[in-house]
Amino acid sequence: MKFYPSPILLAVACTSLSALLGLSSCQTTSDETKTTDTPTEGTAVSPYALEFSAEQQAEREAKWSEEGARRIELSNGYSVFTQTFGENPDVCILTLHGGPAATHEYLLSLAYDLPTDHGYEVVMYDQLGSFFSDQPKEDIWNIDRWVEEVEEVRQALGYDASNFYLLGNSWGGILGMEYALKYPEHLNGLIVCNMVSSIPEYAAYNHEVLRPQMRSSLVDSLNAYEEAGDFQNEIYLDLVQREFYNKHICRLSEWPEEVEVSFSRLNYPLYDLMQGPSEFKVGGRLIDWDITDRLSEIATPTLMVGATHDTMDPQAMKRQAGLVQNGQSLTCENGSHLCMWDDRTVFMQGVAAFIDGVELK
Repeated sequence: MKFYPSPILLAVACTSLSALLGLSSCQTTSDETKTTDTPTEGTAVSPYALEFSAEQQAEREAKWSEEGARRIELSNGYSVFTQTFGENPDVCILTLHGGPAATHEYLLSLAYDLPTDHGYEVVMYDQLGSFFSDQPKEDIWNIDRWVEEVEEVRQALGYDASNFYLLGNSWGGILGMEYALKYPEHLNGLIVCNMVSSIPEYAAYNHEVLRPQMRSSLVDSLNAYEEAGDFQNEIYLDLVQREFYNKHICRLSEWPEEVEVSFSRLNYPLYDLMQGPSEFKVGGRLIDWDITDRLSEIATPTLMVGATHDTMDPQAMKRQAGLVQNGQSLTCENGSHLCMWDDRTVFMQGVAAFIDGVELK
């Protein structure tokens, strides 16, 4: 689950991404002026709050001024970034990115394809603590609060059960399922992409199925770095990138710029807090999360999207479709964790077919 340390997130540690991809780190290390959002007087900056250089702040402000962009103020006084693509009062899709603490950018293929090809309204959204949204100083990081954040965003957008769809990838899939359990009365449809309903199950699939597929000498090398806790070692990160991420995160020979930029902006301290330090070392506050026994409570029409080469067991994704009350399954045979990019046509057509089916009922 780390984006570059894990799949729940689909993101890469800022330092690892900058080393691997030559991108700027999301945390500033220069002497440039640094800014944070809504500072609390007399309170030290939280280790989970990003600080921004003048250049990074300019990037944020430029994004905030783009067409369709809107900053939504939450009840806690912080604001989150959203951007709407397309216009359709009948089908409104709010996207939930992975991480926690990646950005909406790696999901932009949805904004490119679904409004143009299918006429849907799609909202990109950076959750609190992500690059384009505010950076709380308090430790407010738990699933329940994130679910309430999604609900406040829904209210601000004016969506309801007649038109509101949630589409979550990875960690965003966790949020989507949790939201459907708490606020089913507001949902018209749920799309869970590349996220099983149990973190222990996810970790076991990684350890018992995917990792043994690697050559033994590589596994020995990975074990050595992990036992030493040296998760940010450039050699370790390079091995994981070449031998795992390129096979199971995104299988395109050249990763889309949107993906690389999004991962470079990952709020790694927040990601590490929730997900843990590496793709092979699941930990953090999500370590025991498991709602498999509650899937039967989800009555909202639900599409479970898996992929043959995903970090999440594609068979588990199919089983989940049978555990919810009104479920369908889509498997992207040529895809991985980012099947909205590496099996793009199958993904988009499958999502559209599901939505069109819900609309016909």
